[in-house]
Amino acid sequence: MLPEIAEGLVLGANLQTLWCGPRMWNRSAGWQPCATAKDCPSFHLALARGLKVASVQCRYAAPPSPASPHCPAWALAPSHVSHLWLPPPCLTCRLGAPEWPPGQSLDGVLWNVAWPWKDGGQSATCRPSCQGGVCINLTHMDRILKLNPEDFSVVVEPGVTRKALNTYLRDSGLWFPVDPGADASLCGMVATGASGTNAVRYGTMRDNVLNLEVVLPGGRLLHTAGLGRHFRKSAAGYNLTGLFVGSEGTLGLITAATLRLHPVPEATVAATCAFPSVQAAVDTTVHILQAAVPVARIEFLDEVMMDACNRHSQLNCPVAPTLFLEFHGSEQALAEQIQRAEEIAGHNGASLFSWAKEAEERRRLWAARHSAWYAALALRPGCKGYSTDVCVPISRLPEILVQTKEDLKASGLTGTIVGHVGDGNFHCILLVDPEDTEEVRRVMAFGEQLGRRALALHGTCTGEHGIGLGKQQLLQEEVGAVGMETMRQLKAMLDPQGLMNPGKVL
Repeated sequence: MLPEIAEGLVLGANLQTLWCGPRMWNRSAGWQPCATAKDCPSFHLALARGLKVASVQCRYAAPPSPASPHCPAWALAPSHVSHLWLPPPCLTCRLGAPEWPPGQSLDGVLWNVAWPWKDGGQSATCRPSCQGGVCINLTHMDRILKLNPEDFSVVVEPGVTRKALNTYLRDSGLWFPVDPGADASLCGMVATGASGTNAVRYGTMRDNVLNLEVVLPGGRLLHTAGLGRHFRKSAAGYNLTGLFVGSEGTLGLITAATLRLHPVPEATVAATCAFPSVQAAVDTTVHILQAAVPVARIEFLDEVMMDACNRHSQLNCPVAPTLFLEFHGSEQALAEQIQRAEEIAGHNGASLFSWAKEAEERRRLWAARHSAWYAALALRPGCKGYSTDVCVPISRLPEILVQTKEDLKASGLTGTIVGHVGDGNFHCILLVDPEDTEEVRRVMAFGEQLGRRALALHGTCTGEHGIGLGKQQLLQEEVGAVGMETMRQLKAMLDPQGLMNPGKVL
């Protein structure tokens, strides 16, 4: 038996597939590997509690390395969640990242649960997830639950990824356009408030989530817009859906999401054009938006990034500040959009306009853009990448990009600038030797300076990456004391024990 198993929290039944971590509890030997699936303690616990389990999978063949400071516990992944079983309070363990395939974080945003433990009969406070806890892996919950084509909506479980959904929708004439680059899990994209290259036309995750099913820390099940509802607008009560979008796993576990879908465009054309300066490229972006040209994507890459992409993706683009653009619409509408965009770009000194009309050409172009991170890493083999992002009002974008480019040169750091400039958001990817403490210090100082510059221009310290651990001080400077206190009160009300992703955001 597991220690103190009677104190475990079991809420609900009908688990289609139960899966566990690597180890069983033995009073004399402690944690041991499960010999077979039938030996899984989670399986026996479920039966003892009267749960219906169709199958059980042991996720590990051997225990983790003795050098690992944290002991993985098991997690349950029901294929249809109306309730969720969570580990007993005595366990302060977490599952390793390799068993969480879609997981990705840039500012220390991870989904963990930390449980209070007992020491000498006294209850201790929760341990921050960066020091231990339980990571709940929901990747096996990968069903598309319901498609409503006439209502342009779909309901997905947390393990469904962006590409898997669009493959499923291929014959429906619909698609889900939010594209952060990686084949991310959709509920993970909800939790991080993801965005990407299509946001300038189709919006971010905040604009494309209609309803959420959330398991709250106490075990209650919340449907943020009401059970089964998928309307486009409502004036009923508080916007609970918006509260959980971008909450970074600190308020509850998202176990299903109702997403807004869009019609597949009749025609698509992509293009690249080079500019004599950063100022000219960004001015073109602002002018295209001011002219109401309905561009679907407009991405900026500085000359360092373009050089890296040429090498990494075998492109033959000019090594100069460059815009990647894409237009969606009918054939007639595209002709007008292309003509207007070329006129504006030419007025700002653009050269070598290159159009990609065939699907394979466009795929290669955007694959190079989405591989920008790996292309940047190749600039200094053996070094690590540090990425940060900010977002400012469109009118201030030329100013901050030019200043950031100057700061990057003055710092002596190796880095690139790439951004979704259509909505005022851009990223800096810096290459750093983690063994060089002075270089690490300069990188961190650059990130803080960039965040504060964005705040001074009435922007935000992060447009996409989130707060996590890395930008908590900047968040305080952005929203102020009253804003922080309001967030803390919301967190305390929903998660009074501080179990969900403790230590993150606030």
